[in-house]
Amino acid sequence: VDDSPSVRRVVGNMLKQHGWEVQMARDGVEALEMISREMPAAVLLDIEMPRMDGYELIATVRSQEQYRMLPLVILTSRAATKHQQRAMQLGANAYVVKPYQDEDLLNTLNSLVYGAMSVRGR
Repeated sequence: VDDSPSVRRVVGNMLKQHGWEVQMARDGVEALEMISREMPAAVLLDIEMPRMDGYELIATVRSQEQYRMLPLVILTSRAATKHQQRAMQLGANAYVVKPYQDEDLLNTLNSLVYGAMSVRGR
């Protein structure tokens, strides 16, 4: 979930190359519509987006019982501790700062979706 088409393309392509099925949303409103239709394995989301930002998306998702365990991974350029603390307090599972290493992001996703003993690259 990112309002930047280039970020969606780059991250989406990298995930697809590693066996993930990817759906993309431009903002939190679009993401909520998609999540309500089909529960994803995890959600990667930015903080700053129009209509509904990442903080609002986390709070909305976490307020609904069926999504309490859905892994939410922040992917943002906001490196300040205050942004990370707020995201984690709202219920994010991980906080990844851009620029990131593909392997780090994949390891984070694998561990949240498949558990600590997951095999790299699915």
